[in-house]
Amino acid sequence: MDFSAKNRYANSPRNPDYTIDQMWDTYSDAEHDRWNRLCQRQAEVLPGRADDVFLNGLEALDIVGTGIPDMEKLSDKLEAITGWRIVPVVDLVPDDIFFEHLANRRFPAGAFIRPEQEFDYIQEPDIFHDIYGHVPMLTNPIFAEFVEAYGKGGMRALELGQLPNLARLYWYTVEFGLINSPDGQRIYGAGILSSPMESVFCLEDTSPHKIQLDVQRLMSTNYIIDDFQKTYFVIDSFEQLLEDCYADFGKLYEDTKDVKPIEPHEILPSDDLLQHGSLTYFTNRQKEAV
Repeated sequence: MDFSAKNRYANSPRNPDYTIDQMWDTYSDAEHDRWNRLCQRQAEVLPGRADDVFLNGLEALDIVGTGIPDMEKLSDKLEAITGWRIVPVVDLVPDDIFFEHLANRRFPAGAFIRPEQEFDYIQEPDIFHDIYGHVPMLTNPIFAEFVEAYGKGGMRALELGQLPNLARLYWYTVEFGLINSPDGQRIYGAGILSSPMESVFCLEDTSPHKIQLDVQRLMSTNYIIDDFQKTYFVIDSFEQLLEDCYADFGKLYEDTKDVKPIEPHEILPSDDLLQHGSLTYFTNRQKEAV
C-alpha cells in the first residue's frame, strides 16, 4: 500500500521542527477500535515477558483500552512524571531534528495508525509502535535520562560523521533491547513490545544469539529492518545503560571508523555469549525464499 494512502497526515502542514497538529478528534471509531485491539493482543502476550518498567508505565499513563491517545493530554501525564512530552509528526523526521527533540525531552511520534490490512505488521512506525511501544518506558527516570543523553550524543555524532554507529545503539537498545531481571530476561525495546510474534521469539526461540551488552561491539554490528533480529544485546540494568552512554564516544568512534561492520549472525571469540543461537528460523526463511 502506498504510504500516502495509509497515512492521512502525509500532506499536513509541518512546523519547522516537523511537528504537526494531531487533530485527535478526527480519528474514526474504527481507528480507535483498531488501537484497542492492538493493545489487547499485546496484553495477552507481554505479562511475564515485558520488563516491569514498561508494564508499570502502561498503567501510570492509562493508554490501554481507551482509544488512540490524545498526545497533548498524554504529554501532561508524562511530563508530571519525568519531564518528557510527546510531539506528533507525520513519519520519520530528519536526524538532526530527531536528535534535537530527544535532547530536549520531546519524543516524536507518528500520528497515523496502521490500516486494517497491515494490522499484524507494518514496516513504518505508526502511533501504536511509537506511543504504546516507546512512551511507557519514558516514565522511568533512568531510561528517560538515557534517551535524552542519546539525543545529545546524536548531535555530536552528526558533526563527526559517525551516525551509523549511534543508529545501531538506538536499534539494539531502545528498539530491540532485552534486560536481565531476577525472574529472567525481559523485553524493554519498543520494536519488540509492539510485536506479538517477536515478543515470543526473542525470549523463547533458540534461533537468535543473545550477547551481553558491549557498546563498542554493538555499535559495530549491522541489523535487520524487515524481520526478527539475529542477535539481541542484553543489559543488566538501565543504570548500566545510562553509564555506558555517558562515556565519551570520541575514541570509540575513532576505533570503529574504518572497521568492517559485524554482520547480525556473526559471533566473535570476545563475545559474552548468553545464547548461541541455532539460526534455524533464518535458515528456514532462506529456504522458503528459494
